[in-house]
Amino acid sequence: MSKLVPPHGSPSLRPLLLEGSTRDEELKRARQMKKIPMTSRETSDLIMMGIGAFTPLDGFMGKEDWKGCCQDYNLPSKQGLFWPIPITLSTTEDLAKSINLGEEVALWDIETESIMGTMKVTGKYGIDKEYECNQIFRTTDSAHPGVQKVMEQGPVNLAGPVKVISESYYPEMFKGIYQRPHEARKVFEERGWNTVAALQLRNPMHGSHAYLAWIAIEVCDGVYVHQLVGKLKPGDIPAEVRVKAIDALVNKYFRRGRVVQGGYPMEMRYAGPREALLHAVFRQNYGCSHLIVGRDHAGVGDYYGPFDAQKIFNEIPNNALALRPLCMDWTFYCYECGSMASMKTCPHESKAVIDENGAYKGGARLLLSGTMLRKLMSEGKPVPSEFSKPEVIAILKAHYDSLEEKVEVKLHKFATGDVKK
Repeated sequence: MSKLVPPHGSPSLRPLLLEGSTRDEELKRARQMKKIPMTSRETSDLIMMGIGAFTPLDGFMGKEDWKGCCQDYNLPSKQGLFWPIPITLSTTEDLAKSINLGEEVALWDIETESIMGTMKVTGKYGIDKEYECNQIFRTTDSAHPGVQKVMEQGPVNLAGPVKVISESYYPEMFKGIYQRPHEARKVFEERGWNTVAALQLRNPMHGSHAYLAWIAIEVCDGVYVHQLVGKLKPGDIPAEVRVKAIDALVNKYFRRGRVVQGGYPMEMRYAGPREALLHAVFRQNYGCSHLIVGRDHAGVGDYYGPFDAQKIFNEIPNNALALRPLCMDWTFYCYECGSMASMKTCPHESKAVIDENGAYKGGARLLLSGTMLRKLMSEGKPVPSEFSKPEVIAILKAHYDSLEEKVEVKLHKFATGDVKK
């Protein structure tokens, strides 16, 4: 019997992905159905349901679940089960009017131009988009990438159970790194792990990430380096480059028996605290007992405090999740200590000074952030060696050197090291 944490709200995983002849028959049927176009976010959510990462969801949410999720973190249709972010599908008014309740429709990915699944439509409803944004993102600012996505949604949401036909390009493009929950659980069980800490990554693994992972290994059986391979915002480093950089660091600087790498297909919402909770939900489905929650987890810009994603775990019911947060303080390289450190351990408070050539000029604390790393790289500036291992820096430099058009990377206040906890 497995000693791993159980899936969220269910004794077993509930993948909705069809296989073999059942899949072939459903695809044949789907070709005769009305097509509902899906955005990249909706497609990635469908795949997450398909692989069981969103256990125990069985489809896109109806209005009561949407409202309960936004307002109270719960799903009325599932006896008040904890869920932090709406999983919805939108469409146009004309298309919604043409669909009868109970009708089956084909779910069409507009980017790959392929049928991803089918859905039996059990509900059609409008939402207050500003209300959702305020609840989930704590802002209605259109500059926020998550808000922008919600405001661009169609005016009508469709609800109903789904059958998933395809995982899109993920299994092939990210072969060896893309992982389904049951596959991750199998690896953990084969290694005899009971406690597993998930490290969420959407950036290459810089020094602070590695430091957090090493700490997690000290208190858990192992760490699951779990990186997002879904769509990101402009300026973020592409998944294929990030995978290569993380491979270089993990393969050389970690004990093989204490780390597992995996990739998941969800698209970032940049919802900060709320997204940290969603990360916890599906990491539990992957078999993780803990989620490393560091500075500005899943944040963007200056919309959230640096540790809001940690605080929110104290605001939800104690029994909401089996997984627990592994809260880490602000980490940095300290020139006085001569090592990585955190605000809990390091007594030296002065900010490190680095000149335009990347050379150290004095001070103690050098804050390592993915945003700062991307900015230095995008501007062709030297990166201090303390940011990451040379193998990682070389891979990232090759990527930025190959770009014909540079994307401006703006620093938020938590990436500069100017703000104290």
